Amino acid sequence: MIPQGHQARVIWAVVQKLDLSAFRGPIKARDGVCGRDATDPALLIALWLYAATRGVGSARELSRLCLESKPYQWLCGGVSLNHHTLSDFRVGHAKALDELFTQVIASLVEQKLVNVSRISQDGTRVRACAGAGSYRSEERLGKLLEAAKAHVAELSKLLEDPGKSAGLSAKTRAARRRAAREKVNRIEAAVKRLPELKDKQQAAAKQAGNGEYGKKLKKSKPRVSMTDPDARVMKMGDGGFRPAVNVQLAVDTQSRAIVGVDVTTAGSDKGLAEPMREQVQERSGLKVEEHLMDGGFLVMEEIDTAAEAGVTLFVPPTIPRDPNKLDQRYLPKASDTDEQAKWRERMGTGPAQAIYKQRASTIETANADLKSHRGLEQFAVRGIAKVKCVALWSALAYNLLHFGGAMIR
Repeated sequence: MIPQGHQARVIWAVVQKLDLSAFRGPIKARDGVCGRDATDPALLIALWLYAATRGVGSARELSRLCLESKPYQWLCGGVSLNHHTLSDFRVGHAKALDELFTQVIASLVEQKLVNVSRISQDGTRVRACAGAGSYRSEERLGKLLEAAKAHVAELSKLLEDPGKSAGLSAKTRAARRRAAREKVNRIEAAVKRLPELKDKQQAAAKQAGNGEYGKKLKKSKPRVSMTDPDARVMKMGDGGFRPAVNVQLAVDTQSRAIVGVDVTTAGSDKGLAEPMREQVQERSGLKVEEHLMDGGFLVMEEIDTAAEAGVTLFVPPTIPRDPNKLDQRYLPKASDTDEQAKWRERMGTGPAQAIYKQRASTIETANADLKSHRGLEQFAVRGIAKVKCVALWSALAYNLLHFGGAMIR
């Protein structure tokens, strides 16, 4: 059906070498617990990895390809699948999937294909599965929640009445109940997020002071999406504002392997460098010595923290508004600590600037690859946990696409 050396064969061979016990645990028979019929996780993992390499991000599309496309048919080997099974598996094993990503990184490190002594990091904002018009204030959410609960109660009475629901099948009844219940759950989740948004808004207003922007923040009311409470309105690359999430990636500059993945609702990258560095070290078991990032990550206190940990940061100083003072950004300031002064002077040197140039040629290309070819242009799932699962599938596919052949040998 497909030639030797085909990408699907490579991915299948790699999956056979991976430890999938975390995926098989819930369906395995144990002492006192019977097992259950289930599709082999190896098949489902291989299908989603191959789909991610082809930019397929829809369970319905993948289900169709399993019937019509030879590479997918070869992977299935005669096993029939529906889109519900595929969709549930894709986002239903968050912990196991995270461990699988770590396992792949560890394998690459063991074969000396990856060395994380120097990493580069960047964040990319990806469109969330929420409409711009789905945001509601606290007052409006309260009214909608009451209406949704009343609808659930009314629907239950309707479906339990044999005379009014005689023409509905059991499947249709279950679907209507599920849709009404999920709507209530989404609104309740949105209500729970409001206190957190209020605290952040008050902190931002306090930091902004009594200026025009600060007064505007104090008067405005926080709003949450009814569709996806985790989605935040962010400024996108084209300058527009849309519901999105912030996908953080870190790559090894030598091999360009993705060695760190995280998803946040923060509209800014500030404060996200240190957690990513810790994640990379935990996954690889190696020490990060140099960390490259753009100016959006700059937090002055982290320069001292990184220096204490033996990490050199390569991040450009803030560009002054006065163009005549452009060269002064590399001169130490009176408020700088010793490490901050060394950082400014270092970033003004040719060797440091040459190292920093590697950031654009590594992490930017990985970001572009995932958004253009691995299905990260827009998420079709809701909730930060499910979104991170999709990001991990894309990162796994990227690494296997570049290193799959080496992992088989």
